[in-house]
Amino acid sequence: MELRPKPSFYRGILIKFVYLQTFNFALRKKILVVFGTRPEAIKMAPVYKQFILYPEIFETRLCVTAQHRQMLDQVLSFFGLNPDYDLDLMKQGQNLHELTANVIIGLKAIYEDFNPDYVLVHGDTTTSFAASLAAFYCGVKVAHVEAGLRTYNKMAPFPEELNRQLTGRIADIHFAPTESAKANLLSEGINAKTIEVTGNTVIDALFMALEQLKTYEDEEIKKLQKFVGSNKKVLLVTGHRRENFGEGFIEICNSLLQIANEFPDLDIIYPVHLNPNVQQPVFELLQGQSNIRLIHPLSYPAFVWLMSRAYIILTDSGGIQEEGPSLRKPVLVMRDLTERPEAVEAGTVKLVGTNKLIIVDEIRKLLKDSDYYAAMIAISNPYGTGNAAEQIVAKFK
Repeated sequence: MELRPKPSFYRGILIKFVYLQTFNFALRKKILVVFGTRPEAIKMAPVYKQFILYPEIFETRLCVTAQHRQMLDQVLSFFGLNPDYDLDLMKQGQNLHELTANVIIGLKAIYEDFNPDYVLVHGDTTTSFAASLAAFYCGVKVAHVEAGLRTYNKMAPFPEELNRQLTGRIADIHFAPTESAKANLLSEGINAKTIEVTGNTVIDALFMALEQLKTYEDEEIKKLQKFVGSNKKVLLVTGHRRENFGEGFIEICNSLLQIANEFPDLDIIYPVHLNPNVQQPVFELLQGQSNIRLIHPLSYPAFVWLMSRAYIILTDSGGIQEEGPSLRKPVLVMRDLTERPEAVEAGTVKLVGTNKLIIVDEIRKLLKDSDYYAAMIAISNPYGTGNAAEQIVAKFK
């Protein structure tokens, strides 16, 4: 005679299973990822996407302040990110005082609604600092991605250097991209147990983007392909830093004019930032030059495609200093100081400031001296191999 458990036995097992699953689900850590600008969105997309791979461990929500709007939305769309909260704070002519206050006030309600265990912020933006301060006021712990970068000159870059330092004083966990960044934090008295060296998430994002571009259909990229000559070398230029407004941008433009005249077969492509302080000197001085193409700011996928096509990159951007070496492109940085000294020390990046003589000389050497060019792109990227997000999420498991 076969003995079988009574139906009540199975019901009991099922009830216990459901109870345990519900209990474990309720114990999930609440994670809120906050960003507001396009560069932050690019660098935090891999982190957010890594967190949501583990719904049984984390309840993950995304908040955007929209410190940038159109450029931010392009990145959200490309990476398939759907914010749970959108403060929509971008306003024409908004100053730092208003933005900082609005981020703090807007996030207070979100923190009180969601009650996160950790808020993750990135880098050096006003959104990052204000989100950290608001979290501190609400008793919420802060994890700082891309922590520890420093110039130790609070006016260069402005206001980013102080944003990053202040965020670092508030943060409870510090994800440093490099050993140098960790050393900065240790020198400031940050507890070593709270610091993790992970590499930079921008490399994760870059590799994700390159993979998507293999099958990505985009009209913007198709237009670029039409006017970027297949046999011509491309100098890609970007510039937006406040410290370069005025005389700095005039020097940059005059440098580009000289290079354009010296190298008529060189295609100089400049996606011009929308800030009037950038647009006025750039269009006034460079418009009409046959081999300088002034174009609208590009979406992230189109910009990644153009970086991959470029021969030299001239920029004042922080993230491009990390992305360029991964694409084996020499990067000339139009700043006197950088919070990313590792690439400078390695030789994949050179600081040229806004000095016309230096800018022209470095571009000339890269175009004329193949050995000089080869030496600059042969060095491995000091910012990681593309697994930073995985390391960050592992810290919370």
